Amino acid sequence: MNQIQDNPQTEEVIDLSAYLNVIKRNKWRILSFAVVVTLLTIMVTLTLIPRYTATATLLIEAEQSKAVSFDEVYGLDSSKKEYYLTQFEVIKSDSIAREVITKLDLKSHVDFIAKPSFTGEAIVYIQGLFPFLNNAEKQQLTDQEKADLEMLSLLATFKESLSISPIRKTQLVNVSFESSDPKLAALVANTVGEVYIESQLRAKMGITKQASTWLNTRLFQLRVQLDDSEEKLQAYREAQKLVDIEGIAGLVTQELEQTSQQLVTARTEKNNLQSINRVISEYGNNNLDLLGSMPEITSHKVVQDVKREVILVERKVSELSEVYGPKHPRIISAKAELATVKSNLNKQIKGLITGIEKELNRITRTVSALEADLVKIRTEYQSITRKETEYNQLKREVETNRNIFNTFLSRSRETEVTSDFSSAAARFTDRAYAPKDPSKPNKKLIIVLAFVASFGFAVVMSFVFDALNDTIKTKNDVENKLAQRMLGILPFVKTPKNSVFGIHAYFDEHYRRFAESVRTFRTSLLLTQLDKEHKVIAVTSSAPGEGKTTTSANLAMSLAQMGKVLLIDGDLRKPSIAKRFDIPVFHPGLSNLIVGTEALAECIHIDEQSGVVIMPSGQVPGNPLELLSSNQFAELLVNLKGLYDHIIIDTPPTQAVSDALVIAQNTDSVIYVVKSDLTRIKPIKAGIERLFESKAHIAGVVVNQVDMTKSKEQHSYGYYDYYDYTQQSDKT
Repeated sequence: MNQIQDNPQTEEVIDLSAYLNVIKRNKWRILSFAVVVTLLTIMVTLTLIPRYTATATLLIEAEQSKAVSFDEVYGLDSSKKEYYLTQFEVIKSDSIAREVITKLDLKSHVDFIAKPSFTGEAIVYIQGLFPFLNNAEKQQLTDQEKADLEMLSLLATFKESLSISPIRKTQLVNVSFESSDPKLAALVANTVGEVYIESQLRAKMGITKQASTWLNTRLFQLRVQLDDSEEKLQAYREAQKLVDIEGIAGLVTQELEQTSQQLVTARTEKNNLQSINRVISEYGNNNLDLLGSMPEITSHKVVQDVKREVILVERKVSELSEVYGPKHPRIISAKAELATVKSNLNKQIKGLITGIEKELNRITRTVSALEADLVKIRTEYQSITRKETEYNQLKREVETNRNIFNTFLSRSRETEVTSDFSSAAARFTDRAYAPKDPSKPNKKLIIVLAFVASFGFAVVMSFVFDALNDTIKTKNDVENKLAQRMLGILPFVKTPKNSVFGIHAYFDEHYRRFAESVRTFRTSLLLTQLDKEHKVIAVTSSAPGEGKTTTSANLAMSLAQMGKVLLIDGDLRKPSIAKRFDIPVFHPGLSNLIVGTEALAECIHIDEQSGVVIMPSGQVPGNPLELLSSNQFAELLVNLKGLYDHIIIDTPPTQAVSDALVIAQNTDSVIYVVKSDLTRIKPIKAGIERLFESKAHIAGVVVNQVDMTKSKEQHSYGYYDYYDYTQQSDKT
């Protein structure tokens, strides 16, 4: 069984011309849609109420208000970003909005009067139609609750029109309000700024008064605390009999330092004397030579002087000994002087040794006395230090209480003086003025955007519908989607209203383009049949109304110019050829010839204008399928092939009945007619599939009623080429 084979997949290439053709085919629809939408938009924009926006600019000042030097009572740190963000939110707060609404009595303005919505009116209407929907008990609201609900509605409307936009990297903020009344827009924008400034002033003044009250209360407590601390200090001074605790402590400290230094010096001297005394005890008091060599002895000034005299006398004796003899008076005198000096040296050494012992005893007593004094002074110093510590604690408490009291007293006086004034947290840099031009709607922009959007939407939808359109429109559709040969295209011909396209239009000078398309179709058909003898040709379609009868008749008339042609109306159920050629309905035809009730000459009609021999369907039988399936019909076609060069059979649609499949089995080839941009691919494939199952030979597809002004196939098959060529030939 033969099946329709799909073409192998090829690489997809974006065909821009295809998209342009889609736009070109639908240009009037696209433009009409865009124009209609634009006109509707114009009508809607004309009904829109213009809205005006007025803007006031505020400068948010840095916060400086402090109640005491070490604590800030009101406001945030103005050096932080959070401070300004907080102020922006305060401007947008419900409290500011509520005060502005009340101050300006905005509830009576048309912008704030609630307008009935379509949904609300629809609900009321439905409730009126169905009273049982109102059976639910409605909650009774008090006057205050009603007022609160009304205020909530006003706040929502107010906030929708109010916008707060800070200016980047500045302390400026724009306060904008939108309204149908330009004066009201400016008034509300300015009032919002004024109310914000006033509310900040009130808040600061209230905080200042609270701070003043708190300071006064705290000041009384601090005064009592200061008095108590001063009384404790004075009582301690009197109890300890203190006059100048700092002076006394200084004297004791100085005395302690001096005594400590004296004790250190005395101990050092004592240690030295004890060392010398131990050496003397080791050498013995009579060993003057060894004692005289001790550094402690020799370093003494008296001993050094005596030793110096001994040296001088010894030098004198030595000098005289060189001149005089041992018994010379001068030698004797000098030696006597030397003995005296040495005796004096020994005497001095003994006296010095005795003095060292006495000095050691004395310094020992001095060290003991200084140690006793040092213990006494230390005890006295510790006592004075304890008193000084307690005194300083009491004094420090008095000073601290006095400083705090003085600070609070100063702030309290400042707060009392400035309690009725406070600098504003913000100020106007620019006040709002009533704008001349509305801020919205921008009617021109809306209209332009509506046209552009609708045009683009229409273009997109054209692409969508074209993508969803699975009909046959072009040669590529026939070859790629149906896998069939394209035999030709027959253009769509406009006819007057309530009239039918003439069957002899092929010969009409006004339809020269249509005739040339038929001739091109005929040539394509003949070229495809060169290798075989294809005399009997069936023409069918998927559904009625696709133009198979017109195609059959025109093909027959074009072939009649080249030979003898027979046109048979094979639709025994709903015949149409006899009517189209003005042949009487009762004229015998195919059915009569198959049954054998009439002869061939009585069943044919010759069209004088075209020369085509026409065989109508004849009398409509009750069993058309049986007649077409009979051997008589097959034999009839065999006999007719010997009489005519071409036999064209107009058959019923393949999807309606099976007559076309039976006829196709007895023909040489089948021409499948498809109406352009109407017949869907699925029924076409189903019809061709049924023909293949019947083992029919399909010569190709003819696309009928093609709108050549939209099709990119308009230059195919000699449609415009012939017309242009013949026009030029006529001129020459």
